[in-house]
Amino acid sequence: MALDGHKYIFVLGGVMSGVGKGVATSSMGLILQQRGYGVNLVKVDPYLNVDAGTMNPTEHGEVFVLDSGLETDQDMGNYERFLNRDLGPEDYMTSGMVYQSVINRERALGYNGHFVEAIPHVRDEIMERIQAAAAHNGSRISVIEIGGTIGDFQNALFIEAARVLKVKQPDDVAFVMVSYLPVPGTIGEMKTRPTQHAVRELNSYGVQADFIVARAPQPLDEKRKEKLAIWCNVRQDHIISAPDVKSIYDVPLNFEKDNLGDLLLDALKLPKDTKADFSDWESFVNKMKGAEKEVKIGIVGKYFDTGDFVLSDAYLSVIEALKFSAAEVGVKAVIEWVNAKDFENGEDVEKLSVYDGILVPGGFGQTGIEGKIQAIRYARENKIPYFGLCYGMQLLVIEYARSVLGLEGAITAEIDPNGKHLIVDVMPEQKDLIKDGKFGGTMRLGTYPAALSEGSIAQAAYGASEVQERHRHRYEINPEYVEQIRDAGLVFSGTSPNGVLMEIAELPKSEHPFFLGTQFHPELKARPLAPHPLFSAFLRAASEKAG
Repeated sequence: MALDGHKYIFVLGGVMSGVGKGVATSSMGLILQQRGYGVNLVKVDPYLNVDAGTMNPTEHGEVFVLDSGLETDQDMGNYERFLNRDLGPEDYMTSGMVYQSVINRERALGYNGHFVEAIPHVRDEIMERIQAAAAHNGSRISVIEIGGTIGDFQNALFIEAARVLKVKQPDDVAFVMVSYLPVPGTIGEMKTRPTQHAVRELNSYGVQADFIVARAPQPLDEKRKEKLAIWCNVRQDHIISAPDVKSIYDVPLNFEKDNLGDLLLDALKLPKDTKADFSDWESFVNKMKGAEKEVKIGIVGKYFDTGDFVLSDAYLSVIEALKFSAAEVGVKAVIEWVNAKDFENGEDVEKLSVYDGILVPGGFGQTGIEGKIQAIRYARENKIPYFGLCYGMQLLVIEYARSVLGLEGAITAEIDPNGKHLIVDVMPEQKDLIKDGKFGGTMRLGTYPAALSEGSIAQAAYGASEVQERHRHRYEINPEYVEQIRDAGLVFSGTSPNGVLMEIAELPKSEHPFFLGTQFHPELKARPLAPHPLFSAFLRAASEKAG
């Protein structure tokens, strides 16, 4: 499915993982979009998982859900946030998807009896998917991030597909290597040799880097740029300095200072007719940096005693959504991690009094559940703004059923299927799936509508009577208890259009400044230039409490 004149930029990692390929890809996409070009961003994950839904967030980071319901890598969240638009399922692929498609085709005699091999069949499937993503989005430029590091066995076929595309369309393909230049503490000098070796490793695949994005603790000097240019066979002005920054949202602005937009368009032989306008982006960055008033937010979760990696990755979209709304409200969100297990016996919960807002994010399983319920009760009784996401909304309703309705033993079927009062129960269509062990890609996933009650906090925040939000869960508020809970004073201010599923629960503003939970994941729709209204309402309430 060759697309005449379509342009492709492949982003690969050198030296080590975690150097910021996703942010670099997002930034290049934003820069090219600001130059007036239609851009689609594609993430390639070399895992054999068919999607990211079965991956442990403590190992791989959060699972980001698209409108379509596809469960993807967290980089897709960065892509959407930088481009300020939704991406489709064709913009994501894993080795598992590719191999599954090839095997299904083979089983259906789609190869007409030929041997089915990695080359050409798997490679060609990859190329077809890359080109199909470009065709579906109607874009002019595709930026494709190939996961992993050069030299990994897992991503070799994806690099091979990129190489062949370059052979077939030599004027339409560029390669960007994002590499790391260490500064060993005992030496104090930036070292280029690991990147030199990474470029030569890439050469062994038959691919030559056109650009090097040089990640390092500090900016590159001209001497090192010259050295990399000579040893890596890359133009000196194509070596882009990418020093550590406090905010990833500074990266596209720094790239523009190095004239990366013009250089990429020159490499792709595209005209530079439109001047980039970053005024809105710069305004957001300045607001985020310039806020002086601090609002202290406690995020109560279960992953907080297993290492710092978890804090930044398992709840990445929540953290970013708080940043975006904080910038809009004009405050600085100071986020602290609170281990739910500390409160499981009802002790020390008073420690939460220091927070201006308390948030319980989504999650699964029994660990820390009683501690979260204790935290929710404390927030409700002490008028501390509370925001519950997915599981955080379910536990809000369970806490209310226990404390206000007096339903001792109120619980979710996820924890105790035989509980006395199953306030949260498994969705009927999910029961057979769970029984058969079919977990991957089978939850309630993707975007669904919710009807909002007039006069509610949710409706006032959205300024709309119906909204579209993304879901990822198997359990729902049990309809058998809804009327009883409503009569006790909790408002289900958002429901499915037919009124069967409870999407938002809240207390009236007359009873609490902000006590609200959503069955969906609003953090997945938050963007730097379009903060999510519920996060903004939460932070306004927290700011008022802070004084």
